[in-house]
Amino acid sequence: MRIDLDVIQERIAPHTRVLDLGCGDGLLLQQLAERKQVQGYGLEIGAEQIALCLARGVNVVEQNLDRGLGNFADNSFDTVVMTQALQTLRQPHLVVREMLRVGRECIITFPNFAQWKARWHLAFSGRMPVSDLLPYEWYDTPNIHFCTFRDFDLLCRQNDWTILHREVVSESKLGRIFKDVLPNLFGETAIYHLTR
Repeated sequence: MRIDLDVIQERIAPHTRVLDLGCGDGLLLQQLAERKQVQGYGLEIGAEQIALCLARGVNVVEQNLDRGLGNFADNSFDTVVMTQALQTLRQPHLVVREMLRVGRECIITFPNFAQWKARWHLAFSGRMPVSDLLPYEWYDTPNIHFCTFRDFDLLCRQNDWTILHREVVSESKLGRIFKDVLPNLFGETAIYHLTR
């Protein structure tokens, strides 16, 4: 399992209601249901991913996040989660605002486009980086908004969103050593736990 999904599971209380935006194959919701008895629902746009959710027994609804969350009432979930999807949205700030309307808290993860490997690759090859975490070429990537930890910190301040917890994670040995000292340079993935 991805390291950010492990961290998210630690942050979600047992016996709560969770909405997972862009839930992918439903693995996170399945594990939360099994390990913490959460009542989970996923939103997903990909037909193959929806089929995988259903095979796991995950409640899933086909929905495009760029169209908002108007079909959900205020405070209808304890936690709204969105992993590795923020950068794919047309107006990510509006989706985060909706997440905080629908849930008391939200947890968001996204790749750090300022990580040293990406900087190095761009500086010395002159090409957009391709990695295990971001395995797309520039012309076929779903990522349309490149974001760094500093960018997201600023967005939170501008919108008066309270950061309950912020953590950066890295799969590389060098990243694990230096991620807490220089998170914007060494962190691969950001994990933000927010409330209004």
